[in-house]
Amino acid sequence: MEKLTTLWHSTALANFAPGQAIMMLVGCALLFLAIKKKFEPLLLLPIGFGAILTNIPLAGFSEPGGLLYYIYTVGIETGVFPLLIFMGVGALTDFGALIANPRMLLLGAAAQFGIFATLIGAILLNMVPGLEYTLKDASAIAIIGGADGPTAIFLASRLAPELLGAIAVAAYSYMALVPIIQPPIMKALTTEDERKIEMAQLRHVSQREKILFPLAVLLLTILFLPTATPLVGMFCLGNLMREAGVVERLSKTAQNELINVVTIFLGLAVGSKMSADKFLKAETLGILALGAVAFAIGTAAGVLMAKLMNRMSSKKINPLIGAAGVSAVPMAARVANKVGLESNPHNFLLMHAMGPNVAGVLGSAVAAGILLALVG
Repeated sequence: MEKLTTLWHSTALANFAPGQAIMMLVGCALLFLAIKKKFEPLLLLPIGFGAILTNIPLAGFSEPGGLLYYIYTVGIETGVFPLLIFMGVGALTDFGALIANPRMLLLGAAAQFGIFATLIGAILLNMVPGLEYTLKDASAIAIIGGADGPTAIFLASRLAPELLGAIAVAAYSYMALVPIIQPPIMKALTTEDERKIEMAQLRHVSQREKILFPLAVLLLTILFLPTATPLVGMFCLGNLMREAGVVERLSKTAQNELINVVTIFLGLAVGSKMSADKFLKAETLGILALGAVAFAIGTAAGVLMAKLMNRMSSKKINPLIGAAGVSAVPMAARVANKVGLESNPHNFLLMHAMGPNVAGVLGSAVAAGILLALVG
C-alpha cells in the first residue's frame, strides 16, 4: 500500500495545481489559433507547446537541468535568439520601396507613437489597485506597440524578464490579429475617396543604392544611438548579405535554415516563461489590455500621418499605407493593400506599403534603443 501511495505521488495527476491546468489550456488555445486559424503559426505553435511542457508537474522542463531552462538561458537571457531572428529578417527584407520613397520613414516613425503612448499608459495603470509596474516594466510592455516580436523579446529580456511570457504572447497575438484589428481603424480614419487614391509607380532602385543603404543605417545608429546597434546591426548584416550578391549561400541560410531553427527554440523559450506562478497575475491582464491599446494607437498614428502628408505633398499618398508603419512585416502591408483593393479594384498598394512597413522595423529597433538608453 505504501508503494502504491508513493507511486501515486510521483505522477503528474497527484501534483496538478489548478493554475497549471489553466496554463495548459492557454497553451492549447495558442495551438488552436496557430493550427486552425493560422494566426502566426511559426511562433504561436512552439510557444503554445512550450507553455504545455513547462506546466507539467514534476517534469522539470524549466528548472535547472531541464531542456527549456537551457534553451531560455542560452538564447533569451543572453539576447542571442532575437538578434539572430533580426539577421534573418534583414536577409528577407527588400528596402527598395523605402529607398525609392524615403518619405515613408516618417510613417514608420509615426506608427511608433503607440510605444510611447503605452509607456505612459503602463505608468498610469499603477493607480489601479493590484497593479504595479516599475519604469523598466512599463518600458518593456510599451514596445508591444511596435508590433515587432523579436524586438519585444529582446527588450523584455533586458528590462523585465519576469514579464517576458506575457509580453511575447501579447506581441505575437496582436501581430497575428493584424487583419482583424487594423481594417476598422483604417476605415474609420479615412474617407472612401482617400482609400481610392492611386499612387505613382516607384522608381527603379539600383543595386549600389541597396548595398549602401544598410551601411548608412548602421553608421547613423552607431553615431547617434549605439544602444540600438545590436538589433539594427544584425538586421543590416542580413540585408547586406542579401543585396551584395556575393554570399548567396549565407543569405539563403539566414533566410531559411537559420531563422527556422532559431524560431523553434525562441518559441519554446518564450513558452517556458508561461508557467502558472509567473503568468496568472493581474499584471498579465494589464499587459494584454495595454498591448491592444498600443497596437490601435500605432495604427491610427500611421494613418493620420499619411493623411497629413497627402495634404501637404504634391504627389498623392494613400493614407492606408500609414497603417503599415507598424512592424508586422509583411502582414500589415498586405492588409493595407487588401483594404485599398476593396475601395478600388485597380489600386495595388503592396509595394508602396512595404516602404513604411520596413521603416517600422527600423523604427521599433530605434525605439527599443532609446528605452534601453533611458531606463536600462
